[in-house]
Amino acid sequence: MTTKEVPQAGLEIISQFRFCPRCGRDAIERHSEKSVRCPACGFLFFFNTAAAVVALITDREGRLLVTRRALDPAQGTLDLPGGFVDAHETAEEALSREIREELNLEIAGLRYLFSVPNIYDYAGLRYHTVDLAFACEVRDLNMLRPSDEVAEILFLRPEELDANAFGLKSTREVIARFIAGRVTGDEKSK
Repeated sequence: MTTKEVPQAGLEIISQFRFCPRCGRDAIERHSEKSVRCPACGFLFFFNTAAAVVALITDREGRLLVTRRALDPAQGTLDLPGGFVDAHETAEEALSREIREELNLEIAGLRYLFSVPNIYDYAGLRYHTVDLAFACEVRDLNMLRPSDEVAEILFLRPEELDANAFGLKSTREVIARFIAGRVTGDEKSK
């Protein structure tokens, strides 16, 4: 997905909020394309993009580590390991934590590649995110153990990958770039 494909008019999530979190009144109003305001107490809140991270991990044979999602959204589809960046956490720390939590692996090295805007549908809300892709090296693939978020772990060659098999739009873009050879674990994005 390119920036041009992201809807520019408003954030759908704004319409889900009616009550002011400061004064509790049923008076919240849209203030701008990405903010709401309470006319009763003046509270102003901006809906900013959330950050997420995704890992491209290849084995010695050049196969990409992919997972199958055990949970919604997009349960049963292919995915790349990663997740949301928590408060007070760098993207690199988040990626290390997510890889440890999801796969029981320790990252030995990582390199930022590129970012992709995304809309993440969860629990009836549409969150705007920016997903940061990293090429990662892990210490020992023998330690690989899936968490309950992961239904299956696969190692696939680039020619075995089908971007349409991945459930999240931003991940499809990352996979498309990987398939095209523009991204590998050893060289920078072209």
